[in-house]
Parts: sequence; structure tokens; C-alpha cells
Amino acid sequence: MKKIKQITGIAALEGQWLRRRHFDEEVLAHVAERIKQSENTHTGELVLAVEAVMPKHEKHPHYRALEVYGRLRVWDTPLNSGVLLYLALDQRAIEIIADRGITASSAQWQQVCVRLQARLAKGDYIEGLLAAVDDIEQILQKHAPEGDHTADVLSNAPVLL
Repeated sequence: MKKIKQITGIAALEGQWLRRRHFDEEVLAHVAERIKQSENTHTGELVLAVEAVMPKHEKHPHYRALEVYGRLRVWDTPLNSGVLLYLALDQRAIEIIADRGITASSAQWQQVCVRLQARLAKGDYIEGLLAAVDDIEQILQKHAPEGDHTADVLSNAPVLL
């Protein structure tokens, strides 16, 4: 039991360090701009949430991503076209949650996560995130509902939790 607490403590410290080191204002501004540009080509609404340390009440990153999806109101779009890209730095986990209006398969989202995970493992944070936004854009161009591309319903700024 003691060893688990130590590992959890180390993971929490690492998550905080990763967020401070790799997710500064400049990186977040680049990602926000890329999200804004990508949303001009489809009706999808992408939200990036980066969490340094998952709360103790939730042990599984997927369930935490669902909770964040709801709390950030990613579901609250006119065409049910919200997508959450969630990073749990302490768990080294990436989750994508898409609303019911998006017809992409789980395998497509999983490929985005795998590619991003590989880039992050190499320390390629900014380019990895921008590539993930581009990958998501390509998916949304094909699988988001038809509608007004100019309506920007959700904030493009990444959320730090």
C-alpha cells in the first residue's frame, strides 16, 4: 500500500512538472489558433483539456474524460458536434470523447490518441498537439454534421485543469 502512494505521489509531481514545462501560454495560444482555423472547415467544436493530476475520486482516465466533457459542456452544441481531447498528464493518458452528431468510429479516434501518445513520449509536445488537432480536423471534415461552419460555439482556448 505504501508503494502505491509513493508512485501516485511521483506521478502527480511529474504531471505538474509536465504541465508547467510543456503547456505554457505560447503553446496554448498556438493550439487555440490551430483549433480556431480547423473549425472553419467543419461544424465540429474541439475542446482540449489538459489535467496535470487526476482527482482522487476518479481512477480511470476514460471516466474522468466523460466527467470533464460534461463539466466543460462540450455536449452543448446545436449540432451535437462537440469533441473533447483530454490529456491526463500524471496517468500519461489521452482520451477523445465525441458527441453523438459525429459519425467517426472509435478506431479513428484511437489512432489519433496513439499518434499523439508517440509524439508526447518523444517530448514533441507542441508539434504533437498541433498534429493531433490536424488529425481531428480531417476526421471532422468527413464525419461532422452538415451546417454552418462559421458558428464558433465553444471556446478554442485549451483548458488547464
